[in-house]
Amino acid sequence: MRHLLRGRSFSRKSAHRKAMFENLAAALIKHEQITTTLPKAKDLRPIVERLITIGKHGGLAGRRRAIAKLQDAGLADKLMTTLAQRYAARAGGYTRIIKAGFRYGDDAAMAVIELVDRDPEAKGKGSGPTVKENEAEEEAA
Repeated sequence: MRHLLRGRSFSRKSAHRKAMFENLAAALIKHEQITTTLPKAKDLRPIVERLITIGKHGGLAGRRRAIAKLQDAGLADKLMTTLAQRYAARAGGYTRIIKAGFRYGDDAAMAVIELVDRDPEAKGKGSGPTVKENEAEEEAA
């Protein structure tokens, strides 16, 4: 029986599940919009909303908690400054889930999870080398 058990297992061990959601949360905070399966998006929402609330409260302990969750001091800084200021007047509901059809390979329900009032310029930023960086490397060589 599953009495009082919350959340989905996603056919993963608890450590793998924890790492998966930490990575998804870091990606969402970095890019402010990601595409994933609908069940993962639904389970990711409370994690990210809790992180943004920690960022709004501020303080050294909050910053350390954010770094421990996100594994990146740069993302924790973005959480504590940019996102905390953006959502200072909002009392929750920082994310939005939009259904995005079904995946071709396995017909899994897909969704776009994004931050409300997101910065469109953040999407794809820091995802890999850009054309300008490649040209600069070629010129230097």
